[in-house]
Amino acid sequence: MDVAAIKRLLAKRRVWSATAALACTLPVLAAVLPEDRADALYHSYDGGGVEINGPSVLVRKQLTKSSSISGNYYVDSITSASIDVVTTASPYTEERTEASASVDYLHEYSTMSLAYTNSEENDFSAKSAHFSFSQELFGNLTTLSMGYSRGWDVVRERGRADFEEDVDRQHYRLGVSQILTKTWLLDLGFEAITDEGFLNNPYRRYRYLTGDSNEPVGWEKEVYPRTRTSSAVAIRSMLYLPYRASVHGEYRFFTDTWGIDAHTAEIGYTHPYKTKWIFDFKYRYYTQTAADFYNDLFPSRRPQNYLARDKELSNFSNQTIGVGISYIFTPTRWRFVKKGSVNLSFDRLLFDYQDFRDARVTDVTPGDEPLYSFSANVVQLYLSIWY
Repeated sequence: MDVAAIKRLLAKRRVWSATAALACTLPVLAAVLPEDRADALYHSYDGGGVEINGPSVLVRKQLTKSSSISGNYYVDSITSASIDVVTTASPYTEERTEASASVDYLHEYSTMSLAYTNSEENDFSAKSAHFSFSQELFGNLTTLSMGYSRGWDVVRERGRADFEEDVDRQHYRLGVSQILTKTWLLDLGFEAITDEGFLNNPYRRYRYLTGDSNEPVGWEKEVYPRTRTSSAVAIRSMLYLPYRASVHGEYRFFTDTWGIDAHTAEIGYTHPYKTKWIFDFKYRYYTQTAADFYNDLFPSRRPQNYLARDKELSNFSNQTIGVGISYIFTPTRWRFVKKGSVNLSFDRLLFDYQDFRDARVTDVTPGDEPLYSFSANVVQLYLSIWY
């Protein structure tokens, strides 16, 4: 799992906890701006030879009754000795910083948002702009939404001052949310993404048979297509239970022009206890097919135009078991604070690869190494303050 994928996982885990808590207040009655709120987060990922940890701070503030702004600062300290790194290179340590700002505008039952994000590390820069619009209809029971994001990435390579490649990304989103009953919410979503430019990792290599008995395996840099188009459809549902708890589920199908098809299924349960505690539980299953140009071991040095051995493009599956706990409190000494919450979440991830082998094992015939698998732990601790 690469750094970008881990970042998406950490972000999704925090959104999941917040959404689960909101489920206890269904139904939604009208379009509203985000509440004035500050979050301080510490996150940690440890698995597969990769360690990522660091803080994040988010602040939201209403300017008027119809507008609000927010800012986020995010830091990752990354230490990688993953199987990809130790097979063909040396372990490394680096830091990534990300800053973002957004503005929201509310007009009657319409909400518009603009955001900008900048992420920097020593060999990669990413800038992106985001726009989203939502409209509530039919007595606020139906919400239509759409969004567009544009990203500009710059890929570099440590040790090569002359290497610099661009990536252009576009992301389109459509969605509809429907309150079916007082206790049942249904959400449908569609996404389309186009990527163009240098889309592979400059450090990653594929392996091939050389035909030389003294050195049977050779390594060369991967070669990817310079374009990729992907799309996804998702259905999500949330049901409020009579005793203030809720259950939610999701199914998502993803496909792209590289030949990858992926399925995701998730189910979760949220249970409030008295007035101050919220407990979350979830299970997620993900599976995907391999890219058309992926192979764990190619038969020769250049058997085709595109060649990849990235395990994230292979045929694999993973399972996630997650738990979370939140404590809501009302400070008595801080008059400017309306309420606060302390939140702790833990995810256990299990990865199984069906056609990616552990090339660190060298005492067997190439291609007969054991299939690779690993587990990872994700921990998030954050404090939220409403003011």
